[in-house]
Amino acid sequence: MSGNRQASTAASPFRAPVLFAVLAILFLLEGTVRNSMFSGSWNTALAILNMGLISAIMALGVNMQWGYAGLFNSGVVGFLALGGLAPVLISLPPVEGAWAAGGSRLLLALALGVGALALAAQVWHRMPKGRARGLAVTAVLIAGFFVFRAVFDPAVMAIEANQSARFGNIGGLGLPVLLAWPIGGLFAAAAAWAVGKVALGLRSDYLAIATLGIGEIIVAVMRNEEWLARGVKNVTSIPRPVPYEIALQRNPEFQQFAADWGFTVAEASGIWVKLCYMLLFLVVLLSIILLAELALKSPWGRMMRAIRDNETAAAAMGKNVTSRHLQVFIIGSAVIGMAGAMMVTLDGLMAPTGYNPLRYTFLIWVMVIVGGSGNNWGAVLGAVLIWFIWIKVEVWGPQMMGLFTLPLPDGDIKRQLLDSAPHMRFMAMGIVLLLVLRFSPRGLLPER
Repeated sequence: MSGNRQASTAASPFRAPVLFAVLAILFLLEGTVRNSMFSGSWNTALAILNMGLISAIMALGVNMQWGYAGLFNSGVVGFLALGGLAPVLISLPPVEGAWAAGGSRLLLALALGVGALALAAQVWHRMPKGRARGLAVTAVLIAGFFVFRAVFDPAVMAIEANQSARFGNIGGLGLPVLLAWPIGGLFAAAAAWAVGKVALGLRSDYLAIATLGIGEIIVAVMRNEEWLARGVKNVTSIPRPVPYEIALQRNPEFQQFAADWGFTVAEASGIWVKLCYMLLFLVVLLSIILLAELALKSPWGRMMRAIRDNETAAAAMGKNVTSRHLQVFIIGSAVIGMAGAMMVTLDGLMAPTGYNPLRYTFLIWVMVIVGGSGNNWGAVLGAVLIWFIWIKVEVWGPQMMGLFTLPLPDGDIKRQLLDSAPHMRFMAMGIVLLLVLRFSPRGLLPER
């Protein structure tokens, strides 16, 4: 075991540059070569890269929780959705008439709900243990619930009835959209604190079940509470931090710039916008990596890894294991929430129905495992590589299935195989995961 660890550590200084170079070559081929495997379009290559960078930030958040502390968060999609709510509430303008219809009553209801929870906590701490304390807390919570609903429901109905065909939601504050990115992290961090106070005392398998259920609850609330982000009706026209393609195409100087570089104006405008997004995403990603690396190499990071490797020994040395778990759970969830806000900004769309656990939980975990849990650069490599494969297999899958079924006679079996080709991306993810676990069990870039 120690020999394998030493061998992987010795190879890592050469492995990382080579693997990142291979990844760069794949994107160069995607942008320059046009054939059955690659699109030959820089717009496509940059679109894949931008979403890959956002996925890398998601993977970093999960890596902090799992690679640093051994916390299995199976509700990644919920924290991502909470972060995606921030651009709607921060950057969109207020909906005319919504606040007058029920905004003040909505704030009052939320204050009453928080007050009921605080009162229940005070009763729990101040009363002596016994049956009376349980009954008192239950009575406070039930009474608080009915008071909350009595104020909340009429306010929500009034807001959703206001311009229901076009809006039906509360709107936002009209602030710059870049401000929504850290606020999205704060939304997810607040939810992680609430979840962690309850679930981090559980065993690891129970924590996985709890986070899975809480993630689904968050997404279900966002789908059904139309006053918040229009639910299944979706929110469009999220403001951008970069120029719009139409504005660039109408600019005479940009038209000349596109002609000088040999691009059409439409193609050049798309590339320019994607490059602007790429620079913003790189700044955020590199900043998070820098902070994560400094934290990992600090005494705090060494303590977290000691807790991860042996909680009993760490607790015997006087470390508060649950408190440290809560810290890293909040930090990782905040990073995931920031990535959610960035993704909604990139798409210009908030669609709660699009938050699929298979894409935003399972695939993120595959990225971390393939890249190398505990290694921040490994999480980045795994995220961009897996996202590239996830997108390209949708094109490569039918081609591979066509070659596979070429010797088969025409019939139901061949038709069924060809019809199932679009689902080959799931098979591809399983094959990649199995190959990595077989030949590099600690990931492509193992933790040192």
